[in-house]
Amino acid sequence: MSSDPPRTTRRPRIDGERNRAALLAAAHQALVGEGADVSLERIARAAKVGIGTLYRHFPTRNALIEAVYRQEIDTLVAAAFEIAKTGAPREGLRAWLRMFVDFLETKREIAGVLDTLIGGSEPLYSKTPTLLSPAIDILVRRLEVAEGTSVPISPLDLLRGIVGVATVRQGQNWKEQTYAFVDVMLSGLFVHQPAEREPRGEV
Repeated sequence: MSSDPPRTTRRPRIDGERNRAALLAAAHQALVGEGADVSLERIARAAKVGIGTLYRHFPTRNALIEAVYRQEIDTLVAAAFEIAKTGAPREGLRAWLRMFVDFLETKREIAGVLDTLIGGSEPLYSKTPTLLSPAIDILVRRLEVAEGTSVPISPLDLLRGIVGVATVRQGQNWKEQTYAFVDVMLSGLFVHQPAEREPRGEV
C-alpha cells in the first residue's frame, strides 16, 4: 500500500489565479503608462512572474490586451449584481453609473492600445453593450419597482447618453462634468407615473 500523500491541484490552481490577476494588474498599469509597445517581459517582471508564466496565461499580446479590457467589463458587471443585493435602489444605480464613468476613463486610457489589435478594436467594442445590458437592466428595474417609477427609454440608452457626454467633453474636467450629468439624468428620468383616471360618463 502506497504511503504517498494524495495529489491535489488546489495549490497550483490558486497560484495560477494569483499569477493571472497579477499579470492583468501589471499589464493595465503598463499599457496605460507606456502604450502598446511596452514589452511583455517588462509586464512579467512587474507581476513578479517569469515570461513563460505570462505566455501560459496569454499566448499572444492580443490575448493580454483583450483580457485587460474584459476584466474592466467583468468588474463592472459583478459590481452591479452585488449592488442589487445590498444597496438602496436609487443610490445603488447612481454609484454604479459613476463606476461606468470610471470605466470610460480606463477605456480612454487604453483606446490607442486596443486599436493595435489584429482586426482592430471594433469586434471587441461591439460586444460591450451585450455584456453590460444585464447589469444596467437589473439596477434600473429594481429602482422602478422600489419607487413606482418608470424610465421612458431603454436602460442601455442611459449608458449611451453617458458615453455621448463623455465623448463631447474633452477637457480636463470631463469626468466631473459627466458625473454631474449622471445626477441630472437620474433626477429627470425617473418620474412617478400618474394614476390612471377613471373614464368620465357622458354629460
